Amino acid sequence: MVLSRLALPFALGLLLSACGSGGGAVKSTPAPVKTSKPVQIRPVTRTTAPLTPPKPRILSAPGLEGVIGAGPDDLVRQFGPARLDVWEGDARKLQFSGRACVLDVFLYPATAGGPVTATHVEARRASDGQDVDRAACVSSLRGK
Repeated sequence: MVLSRLALPFALGLLLSACGSGGGAVKSTPAPVKTSKPVQIRPVTRTTAPLTPPKPRILSAPGLEGVIGAGPDDLVRQFGPARLDVWEGDARKLQFSGRACVLDVFLYPATAGGPVTATHVEARRASDGQDVDRAACVSSLRGK
């Protein structure tokens, strides 16, 4: 019994050492690909002048007077603090919300580097996100 207890670890050791000795070497590095011509990497160069952003299209609709063309400070005076104020490049989005609707006002500069003014608005119901009349939303938010 004592002999079998000593023989078991010895036998396991022999088996494991046999697994480690391999007959052939394993190569894990693939052979390099030969090409007829070396690959040249050239830096990208700009061939034209940088693009200037296009002039924004300005939304024109009845009931949006005082919003379209207004700056950020004017909009805050009309609707109170913005719920969201997001910059993306030189464009800005202010979001105002009330019980009836959510108003997103998009502001763009008229010229590169100029001040941003409201050029477009979108309105939706606060409850389910369905589009609503923009002028009605503006009116509702002004009456808070």
